[in-house]
Amino acid sequence: MTKDIDVLILGAGINGAGLFRDLCEQGLTCLIADKADFGSGTSAAPSRLIHGGIKYLETGELRLVAQSTLERNLLLRNAPHLVEPLSTVIPIFSWLQGIPAALRTLFGSTTAPRNRGAVLIKIGLALYDFYGARHRVMPKHALWSRGRALTEIAPMTPKIVAAGTYYDAKVTCPERLVLELLQDGIAASPGSEALNYTSLVSAENGVIGLRGPDATERAVRPRIVVNAAGPWIDHVNQALGSPTKLIGGTKGSHILLDHPELLAALKGRMIYFEANDGRICLVYDYLGRALVGSTDIRADDPETVRCDDEEIDYFLKSLRDLLPGLAFSRDQIVYAYSGIRPLPASGNTAAGLISRDHSAPVLEPAKDRPYPIISLVGGKWTTFRGFAEEVCDLVLGRLGQARRRGTRDLAIGGGRDYPDQPASHARWIDQTAKATGASAERVAELLGRYGTTARAILAHEGPQAARLADADDYSWGEIDWLTRHEKVVTLEDIVMRRSTLAITGRLSSRDLATIADIAAQALGWNEEQRNEQLAKTREILAARHRIRFEK
Repeated sequence: MTKDIDVLILGAGINGAGLFRDLCEQGLTCLIADKADFGSGTSAAPSRLIHGGIKYLETGELRLVAQSTLERNLLLRNAPHLVEPLSTVIPIFSWLQGIPAALRTLFGSTTAPRNRGAVLIKIGLALYDFYGARHRVMPKHALWSRGRALTEIAPMTPKIVAAGTYYDAKVTCPERLVLELLQDGIAASPGSEALNYTSLVSAENGVIGLRGPDATERAVRPRIVVNAAGPWIDHVNQALGSPTKLIGGTKGSHILLDHPELLAALKGRMIYFEANDGRICLVYDYLGRALVGSTDIRADDPETVRCDDEEIDYFLKSLRDLLPGLAFSRDQIVYAYSGIRPLPASGNTAAGLISRDHSAPVLEPAKDRPYPIISLVGGKWTTFRGFAEEVCDLVLGRLGQARRRGTRDLAIGGGRDYPDQPASHARWIDQTAKATGASAERVAELLGRYGTTARAILAHEGPQAARLADADDYSWGEIDWLTRHEKVVTLEDIVMRRSTLAITGRLSSRDLATIADIAAQALGWNEEQRNEQLAKTREILAARHRIRFEK
């Protein structure tokens, strides 16, 4: 039986999820489907920053900076359980260099400036403050002397002449934010659905066939199709019978280090620095690990992308040059990841200068295709809500409906009713501890991880819940709740996206086996299925993410 729906979204990354929520809030019936897990592609491979894009000032993308800084400020308010401020330091190695090169880039040069001096950085930070003024929640920039910079971050190279400081933000678990957007959409429109591990298998006479993880098939007749497949956009349009060449992606890789001395020196800050080749790199404390990134290399195959040895060598050399007072080695790496940015096709433009702005080209209905296809091209993680709003308005216009609710002030998932003041925060913890029997420390821990959803998880796990043997801040009951309530299909979903166990390098072999046991019980896996999931997950983590398990 074919189901009629308003909108079919193919691809459940951050842009697809943001649009799904917005469309559902308008009362439309939507179905979003991803061939893998929610948020498992490009959306799982960013620098985990929520930022205004200070480097886009150099390329004159002022509208993008204005939108990005606004969206950053909104996310700090709407998802406070997942997004938090990040103090940032820019080491400066000269006073005047870079101005002519920056001007050339601003007026169309295809090479990025190098050796950005203090004057250029001061101008950039002042502009960044100006564009970030709407809904500002963080301090303005400052300029440190060389002496203060070396006092604040002692291992830094003495070659600097000064340092700039400003604030951006970071997202602790981007994959969870994707999931919470989808859950919010379903809550707003009960007739809508979000499907993972569901592939496009046919597109004929206006009917689209989908196949789910259990091989069951369904058919839908959408009025509009949105292609939100990121790096796979051209592949999906081909499968829909409408070939395109919209994407010209670049690869971004990152590593995470177990390096307590580095974290102690950073004091919670990010260093946003220029490597010797002029490329911008970063390092900051991400959940007790030093996250280092990122590369920007032409690439177009998201199926095989991984962080290569050459990229790791580049990261380690850049850190040694910046922080000669510390030692860096491959043995410190606990996780590595890489993804393809779904940037617009751009000819011979240098990878670092390809626009991070977004667009939504439309393929109008054709003879054998009664629905239009809207492709979500480009964009950056931070601007997903604004991008979704633009496309939602486009869809509403085509369907002849008016917007009935905005998303600018709409809390996301566990950010709803979040106690963001010290008094309300303490009161929420106290009340929840009394209601669930959990300790105040455990309530605070899960409030920081899940926002107000923590109350339901605490009630499920109980006050005496068993903990994982090695990552003992996670309980068996917590893992069971995630598995039963968050559309988990595979063991990989739990350790890589519903939690941060894998990326922080804290996932031991015995904890992985315990989680497999919990998932098997919750999802009804038999022993063979449980063992297959365990073996497959171990293989993925070792081969693509450099996690080393003991035998």
